[in-house]
Amino acid sequence: MTRNRIREWTLAAALSCALPAPAQTGSEPGPGTRFRDCDECPEMVVVPAGTFLMGSQLSEKGRYEREGPVHPVTIARPFAVGVYEVTRDEYSRFVSAAGHAEGDASCLVYADPGWDERAGRDWRDPGFRQTPRDPVLCVSWEDARAYASWLSERTGNDYRLLSAAEWEYAARGGTNSRWYWGESEVEQCRYANGADRSTRFGWRAECDDGQPRTAPVGSYGANGFGLHDTLGNVFEWVHDCWNWSYAGAPDDGSAWEEGDCSHRVLRGSSWANTPTYLRAAHRGGERAGFRSDYVGFRVARAL
Repeated sequence: MTRNRIREWTLAAALSCALPAPAQTGSEPGPGTRFRDCDECPEMVVVPAGTFLMGSQLSEKGRYEREGPVHPVTIARPFAVGVYEVTRDEYSRFVSAAGHAEGDASCLVYADPGWDERAGRDWRDPGFRQTPRDPVLCVSWEDARAYASWLSERTGNDYRLLSAAEWEYAARGGTNSRWYWGESEVEQCRYANGADRSTRFGWRAECDDGQPRTAPVGSYGANGFGLHDTLGNVFEWVHDCWNWSYAGAPDDGSAWEEGDCSHRVLRGSSWANTPTYLRAAHRGGERAGFRSDYVGFRVARAL
């Protein structure tokens, strides 16, 4: 057994028994509780405290070097996460109420056979038809942060973007497999909106969900924490600055505030991505002002 394999086994063994969650206060909602703070607010679900291995093992099929080194992370307290990605309807209410100005109206959009930066494309018109329940697109990290700040002002509660560690913990839903539904790529169409036979991409999964672009949130099966679309549909902005590896990353679930903070982390992959990208450990990064028809977000809330 190699030294790297011994390290993988040791880390996995150390976490084979779930750590007890901290005691809840009488007023704190229990894991799985769903709520909405206002009519225009996103629906939230309480995610339990716990410990998990962040990143991908050296043996994981499709792994990228930027997904390591694997390290244990402890989420010390329960927190709430959006059941769904923020929708067009929810975002439009924010724009109307807050008078949010997006600045330069341009977005990187898919125009067969590739992507092109198009002036005049924005979340209202990404270049293809969406329903009000589809995830909002063409929003930057700054737009997403502004939305979370507006929710905090609107409700008096602490809304924010998830940290990368919180995101991966929530996205895995208590699993340690490549995808939260297991190890089968063919099952993708039941659980996630990624590239498949409904698209013309050469990197597609061998199934067909009938959705060549985005799908209304909640169209696919939830993970073990009751969250939908954590993998696929749209990439999701998280708070962290970009770093090329996890060397020196926080182990307490907090956002990584060091590194290249002009670029921020994206998680979860999208309707346009290969199953390899849809793995729970996959990560990428873009400049904070980047907008694309494959990028959206979801929010978290302190309890």
